[in-house]
Amino acid sequence: MLNMAEGLARLRALAEGSVVSAVAEAFADAGFELAVVGGPVRDALLGREVNDLDFTTNASPDEILRIVTPISSAQWDIGRAFGTIGARVRGEQVEITTYRADSYDGVTRKPTVEFGDTIDGDLVRRDFRVNAMALQVPEIKLVDPTGGVEDLVAGILRTPTDPGVSFGDDPLRMLRAARFSAQLGFEISEDTRDAITRLRETVEIVSPERIQGELVRLMQTDDPVRGIRVLVDTGLVEEFLPEVSALRLEVDEHHHHKDVYEHSLTVLRQAIELEHSRHPGEAPDVPLRIAALLHDIGKPRTRKLEPGGAVTFHHHDVVGSRMARKRLQALRFDGETTDAVTTLIELHLRFFGYAEGTWTDAAVRRYVRDAGDLLERLHILTRADVTTRNRRKAQRLASAYDDIEKRIADLREQEELDAMRPELDGNRIQEILGISPGREVGEAYRFLLDLRLDEGVLGPDVAEQRLRDWWAARG
Repeated sequence: MLNMAEGLARLRALAEGSVVSAVAEAFADAGFELAVVGGPVRDALLGREVNDLDFTTNASPDEILRIVTPISSAQWDIGRAFGTIGARVRGEQVEITTYRADSYDGVTRKPTVEFGDTIDGDLVRRDFRVNAMALQVPEIKLVDPTGGVEDLVAGILRTPTDPGVSFGDDPLRMLRAARFSAQLGFEISEDTRDAITRLRETVEIVSPERIQGELVRLMQTDDPVRGIRVLVDTGLVEEFLPEVSALRLEVDEHHHHKDVYEHSLTVLRQAIELEHSRHPGEAPDVPLRIAALLHDIGKPRTRKLEPGGAVTFHHHDVVGSRMARKRLQALRFDGETTDAVTTLIELHLRFFGYAEGTWTDAAVRRYVRDAGDLLERLHILTRADVTTRNRRKAQRLASAYDDIEKRIADLREQEELDAMRPELDGNRIQEILGISPGREVGEAYRFLLDLRLDEGVLGPDVAEQRLRDWWAARG
């Protein structure tokens, strides 16, 4: 719960910090207003860590650039069209924006920008009341025209104006509601939630890149499940990631299977717990978290109701991987993230074959080879995918995974598994077989790699003889 006395003390400390005071003094000397705005003010009041410093001012972008240049080591004006100038002041990155009001024309994907004259007018047009507060500096005055402090105390998210108007100005704010609900642990007011449900289709005018950015920020929170529930319950997710809501499969009275939607949310939560325990203090692993959320999206498409009440989802891993690739590409995710997510989804069932019977060393090597540098993420996803309430089954699976991880570690130590390659390279293959570069060299290379995976290290002499035998057998 917010303690106002402590919160105000933190605001004063924020205002008196070296970076804020340096920027405030420069703007005051130039005769302009300046205030720390939005997230930094909210987080200081809540006692959360303040990371990025955002300012707002009545100075124009050109005037901002002129004022900050003497006190900064670098400046950038990539956001000049939106009134924003960035700078590095005393080692910290800051962004300073002219009072403004963004809105869409209801047709294009880009917001129009109008500069304002007063700080109150700027704040009223922001996304939520808890973000519509400013700390004027250097005089240290809290500006809160919409009741953001009261909403912080109540733990609630509401728009400063009518939610229909606010979301009309920028439909992406509907996604931000889900993200801030997850990030802050706040409830969304009933009228705000109703407006999201009513206006969800308007998000189609927002660019895929902006939607992707907001989805990533949601997945970076400590509890993205809370925000995902908001997206699904309001129907907003249908507009950009319908595969998630499709996980809520209907169950008839004759065929029973686990709730795939709730299972997926549990897997996501457990993956985050494992991520924190294995890599404490590291940045959130967004590709892993997306893979955990989407790992079963192939099930609705592959579900088959069998006689006797059984339900099967054959090849849902492969189908789900293809579906995920198509969706992530539509949201303009980069290739590295897309490849990581889709590979994890495709491989997430592989381990369960190990749990059902002992693999040979060759099978373990292939598992490692196929996972590549995603192996650690695959370990986490596969462990997180165990949500059974059957304690005996859960313990058996955990024990099997402990065993495969130990075998991988042993093999890696023995054979440098991370650098797995044939014992003869392409040049040596050409010398032995007397052939030129081409398809046959590739086939010989793959033969030797399979030999290495199946039988381990043989030594160059044995490998050469086996290669000659293989070549002779080809005629």
